[in-house]
Amino acid sequence: MEAKFLIVGDCAISVQLGEEISLEVNQKVRQLFLRLTEKPIEGILEMVPTYAGLTIHYNPVQIRFGELKALVGERLSGVENIRTVVQMVKEIPICYDKEFALDLEECAAMEDMTEEEFIQVHSGEEYYCYMLGFAPEHPYMARFGRPFHFKRRESPRVRIPGHSVVAAQNLSNMIPFDQPCGWNVIGATPVALCDYRRKDPFLIHAGDWVKYIPVSRREYEKIKEQDCKGNYRVRTYEKRMV
Repeated sequence: MEAKFLIVGDCAISVQLGEEISLEVNQKVRQLFLRLTEKPIEGILEMVPTYAGLTIHYNPVQIRFGELKALVGERLSGVENIRTVVQMVKEIPICYDKEFALDLEECAAMEDMTEEEFIQVHSGEEYYCYMLGFAPEHPYMARFGRPFHFKRRESPRVRIPGHSVVAAQNLSNMIPFDQPCGWNVIGATPVALCDYRRKDPFLIHAGDWVKYIPVSRREYEKIKEQDCKGNYRVRTYEKRMV
């Protein structure tokens, strides 16, 4: 398949597989990432999936640009023909309590919905994680049904709490740590997105699917306590992509 190889400094390249943000393009990025993981190239140090490309950091002492480009090109063969894969969906609890949902009432009003209707729409579909960015384990996720109309806030907040769930149009991200944010805060999850005590500190990875599961404030506190003790396990189920 056609790809653009962009030079990123003296020890990284960006393999661009499309010009748009779409599930189809990102799935190609995902397949290239998996192929390079399963059949690694000596000299590659790290890979960073993005919306439409894969950034590859490499050691120029071990492998030169031309050789790396040729070997990556071999891994690209047939990527566009992959059609059916099984992926896991992770069920992430979310509480829409007013204490957490700073902007839910306003967002529901902009959509001409009740708050209950807004929650049903927001939690009614699965979200796809295109990539991680901005902060460790900050997933950029989208659903593919009817989008909301509201966009990001005109005035960003200097700081919002970690665990917040934010939204704009068809996007909904989770905030791992306290940080500045211009998105609409509509809820919170009790589970830690990033925990360096775990073997794999990240709960969500690029290419994962997420299903928000509404929980009450009481359930939120119970799950948070279990998660802090390491006793909570996120439930998963399979999703077949065609």
